[in-house]
Amino acid sequence: MNRPGPMTPVQHLRNLLFYIHLIFATLIIGILGIPSLRRGRDGANAVATRWIGHFIWAARVYLNLTCEIRGTPPTQNCIVAAKHQSFWDIMVIAHAVPRRAFIMKREVMRVPVMGWYAWKTGCIPIDRTRGRDAMAAINATINQRMSAEGVGQLIIYPEGTRTLPGQRRPYKHGVATIRAGTGLPVVPVAVNCGMFWPRGGWGIRPGRSVVEFLPVIGPDVPAEGLMPRLEAEIETTSDRLMAEAGLRLLEPGGADDSPARPGGHLSS
Repeated sequence: MNRPGPMTPVQHLRNLLFYIHLIFATLIIGILGIPSLRRGRDGANAVATRWIGHFIWAARVYLNLTCEIRGTPPTQNCIVAAKHQSFWDIMVIAHAVPRRAFIMKREVMRVPVMGWYAWKTGCIPIDRTRGRDAMAAINATINQRMSAEGVGQLIIYPEGTRTLPGQRRPYKHGVATIRAGTGLPVVPVAVNCGMFWPRGGWGIRPGRSVVEFLPVIGPDVPAEGLMPRLEAEIETTSDRLMAEAGLRLLEPGGADDSPARPGGHLSS
């Protein structure tokens, strides 16, 4: 089923059971995996892969929610620039690549257990109060890792936050700044996950969502053309995927700029 299923009382109960299961599974996997942190990034990544895989399995069992991967997930050092609609696309993209890492708020990386794994898996903290200096620090960290063990697949959300299906936000220049400072190729990713998993995380609908990895944008694309091309490719493909899932677009290739309400733009 490529379109979201109905949000019935039974599905609400499934949502509740899913989250209860996830709380206990997270505690068990996280605590039992602590000794693996001594093996550095490989050990932490093994635990993260186990937890993410369990998360996706639980979504299928409890919520009847799956995700189809289209295109070829990257395995090389790169920037993964993705459309971001919900926690579901975070998990699916992270599971699809072998050495995932995120740029995340420094405060999150100070949280016990979760923060430890974030550090060990190669996530990079950002201090947003530092402005441009923060991006310079990120590039310095990436280049340092590139000369050592590699940075892996650095997952970034160009819009800077989650968006509702049918909503667009201006793309920030972080991807262009990092590519300019590191030379990493950019892999665009389109999603329709918000059609199934709401931004707030409750009211998750059954069905088969889609995450699509698009062709790599290499160094032949000039700096001034990177962000317009990235935005065009991600948004055009995401519009198509959301249309497959039942979102009514105002015109071919374009989505409503106003926030989409759950069910409000779904075809019957």
